[in-house]
Amino acid sequence: MSSSLAYYQGSRLLLLNFALGLGTFIQILDSSIANVAIPYIAGNLSVSTDQGTWVITSFAASNAIVLPLTGWLSDYFGRIRLFVVSVLLFALASLCCGFSHSLPMLIIFRVLQGAVAGSLIPLSQSILIASNPPEKQGAALGFWTMIVIVAPILGPIIGGYLTEVYSWPWIFYINVPIGLFSAGITWYLLKDQESKIVRVPIDWVGLFFLSVGVACMQVMLDKGEDLDWFSSNFIRTLTITSIISLLYFLVWNHFQKYRIVDFSFFKRRNFVIGTIAITLGYLIYFTSTVTTPLWLQTQQGYTPFWAGVAVAPVGIVSVFASMLIGRYMGLVDLRYVTAVSFFLFSLSFFFQASFTTEVSLEKIMLARFFQGFGIAIFFLPLVQISFSGIPQDKLPSASGLFHFIRILVGSGFGTSLALELWNHLEIFHHGRLSESITRYSESVTQMFEELSGYSPHFTPEVISRIIDRMVEQQAFMLSTNDVLWLAGWLFIFMIPLIFFCYPVKNPHGANASPSH
Repeated sequence: MSSSLAYYQGSRLLLLNFALGLGTFIQILDSSIANVAIPYIAGNLSVSTDQGTWVITSFAASNAIVLPLTGWLSDYFGRIRLFVVSVLLFALASLCCGFSHSLPMLIIFRVLQGAVAGSLIPLSQSILIASNPPEKQGAALGFWTMIVIVAPILGPIIGGYLTEVYSWPWIFYINVPIGLFSAGITWYLLKDQESKIVRVPIDWVGLFFLSVGVACMQVMLDKGEDLDWFSSNFIRTLTITSIISLLYFLVWNHFQKYRIVDFSFFKRRNFVIGTIAITLGYLIYFTSTVTTPLWLQTQQGYTPFWAGVAVAPVGIVSVFASMLIGRYMGLVDLRYVTAVSFFLFSLSFFFQASFTTEVSLEKIMLARFFQGFGIAIFFLPLVQISFSGIPQDKLPSASGLFHFIRILVGSGFGTSLALELWNHLEIFHHGRLSESITRYSESVTQMFEELSGYSPHFTPEVISRIIDRMVEQQAFMLSTNDVLWLAGWLFIFMIPLIFFCYPVKNPHGANASPSH
């Protein structure tokens, strides 16, 4: 697909954008939809819950391997053909996942599902940019950004509903009609506008070491929390293998004539700073995305559904704001838009850090509502800044590398870091609170007297457990507040970073030229 193609207009363009968006939607949805279904899957397949989590890990590992290979794959097979075939294979793998009657069978098809989905995010983004006229690229990318933001939020909600109302295979069956529609419409509209195919020799050695390194790192990040990180020989082995494999790949790839991953984009200042900013932003953002629902369910008594309702406003706001902002964002310096998003994030986190155990659902939703405005102007400006000046035929490679770093470091490492920090802070606060609570302190003595007088069932052992539960609840509250305070300040400190980018001159398009 060249940059000089005749752009579609009107309903055909809207239909194409919608079809490309659905291809992105099912991929991102499937990265989170299975999370709430793991207990049901494990029970149905007669395995433990810990074994069942390999359903998530297998998808994430194979997905991460393919992501940085997107540019090479799109050159080898063609951008349109690769997208359509990937979506169709994803639908087929989803169907097979639903039919699986054993855990090994399900894991095999989840590996296939993750692998064929690995290129969908960068491909849909690059095709979207190339298919829309410059003056409409902002709005189109706003729509695409909305999908990227909303899909992981909807995943657990849709997964929980389908699992409870129907059965767990339906979290995979739902992908089939969506995938067929997306692939069919995209092929119908773009089959005659394929990108230039460039087939070069395959670097099998580089591919092997990249695959081993990325797979080991992803499994390490997914399983580290469960296995107590580096106290586990398995985690230590994965870490060492990952480091050695990736270092070998970097050296090997540098001396190859035909490279499977193009690192030349790191010579561009906007790409480097934009990638760093969005990766750090995702890492910090995931501290609240991961800890808040867990805190609501484990400490505040929320069901998964109501925890989803509490955090849902962040997605609802971004749905309506992303496309609107995409239309007019090019009128101002995108660096200032990004700085405003960081500031809004920090305000939201500082507000949430003031919560107590008595906080109402409405107050939580209000905080997430304002956070939604920050998200709406966070992703799209950084995408446009990062890809400014990159030719359209190089966008799949740049996008694949960009999203690989964002997802693996920002989302994957961010999730693990957030949980580790949250739990360690809880242990710290639990110890500090316990120091001031003894059997002979006035407040504890009074509680023992009141409860034991209320009912004979309140024995000293029962009352002690009640007090310990109250201490635990307060410790997790303080831990959550600490994490949110830290997140807020980190976003403040990130604001100067974005001004090291060159301003983008052309207000139209994600690949506009930077001014320097």
